[in-house]
Amino acid sequence: MLEIAGEFDLPSDRVWLNAAHQGPLPGRAASAVAEMVRWKQQPHHLKRSEPFIEIPGRLRLVLADLISAPEVEIVLANSSSYGLHLVANGLGLGPGDEVVVAANDFPSDILPWLRLEAAGSKVVQVKPAGGVLTADEVREAITSRTRVVCLTWVHSFTGQVSDLAGIGEICLSADALFVVNGSQGVGGLPIAPGDLPIDVLTGVGFKWLCGPYGTGFCWLGPRASDRVSPTKLYWLNALTADDLVTPGLDLGTITPSATGRHDIFGTANFFNFAAFAESVGLVANTGVARVREHNLALASFLVDGVDRNLYDVGDRGDPERLSSIVFLRPLTGSVEDVSVHLNTEGIDVAARMGRIRLAPHFYNTEADIAKALAALNGYLR
Repeated sequence: MLEIAGEFDLPSDRVWLNAAHQGPLPGRAASAVAEMVRWKQQPHHLKRSEPFIEIPGRLRLVLADLISAPEVEIVLANSSSYGLHLVANGLGLGPGDEVVVAANDFPSDILPWLRLEAAGSKVVQVKPAGGVLTADEVREAITSRTRVVCLTWVHSFTGQVSDLAGIGEICLSADALFVVNGSQGVGGLPIAPGDLPIDVLTGVGFKWLCGPYGTGFCWLGPRASDRVSPTKLYWLNALTADDLVTPGLDLGTITPSATGRHDIFGTANFFNFAAFAESVGLVANTGVARVREHNLALASFLVDGVDRNLYDVGDRGDPERLSSIVFLRPLTGSVEDVSVHLNTEGIDVAARMGRIRLAPHFYNTEADIAKALAALNGYLR
């Protein structure tokens, strides 16, 4: 059992099984927000340059530690979409260039590339035979014109996990960048992108990392970093407020820092980034491998306890690559009716693509799953 009982202030009469939508903010992150509010209420705390440097610096450090990557490869963002658009807009793709995506993927993995079709690029949407594209399906889709393959790691609508190693090797052999959306995996499953044949990993902070909404990150590996051109020059990437004291500042001599050159504007985002750093630190200190073991045990308990006369359990994919996201299709009644019933019973889940999605995380217990099963199996009995 994980020792995090005092970290979350969840209501005792409800069970939150919806980490795939929102992870609850831990108490240490809420305290950080309160401190940042005090700073803004009393802005003499912001007169120094240090807060503008220390807060994004600490967040970059804990994110780098979480995924075992150098700090210089971490991009601070406000979403997963930020990283995806950063890459799409920075590659200079044009006529004849192709991007391969999964036709059933989350819209954020497809839309950034569709924008490029006006400049002559082509987006190849491949419909997978199963829940996610296989390495063989990607191999068949890649041509000599393929520049990027963009896929999700843990699929939002199936819960299945992509074969990053197998697909990445195919992309590497074709000299195509492999861009991975890790929003439904990072924080729930361990990953060290530098040890895999992938080039970009993006993610959000408000799901499995339990950070505030409007937080995220992007990891750019060496191949991507060499190819993605910066699309902006943010002054805090090259200067501090102290530099503004110097008379006759020559902007023509400014050399941007390699660290943070792709960051979103406003990286000293006190309200969000101070709290986000605390949340990431909690997940990292708990140990993502331990979190995965805990979550998969809860998912197995759930799957084993569901009444198969009432629900069809969605295909969980390769047993070697499981996530803790479980999908159920009601055999009696509608998804909407089941969702209303569960909400009435104090069980918070999500309805996605005609099925009920349950996503337990490390703050959940077997008692939570037992309550959910009682509500599920008691429906229309």
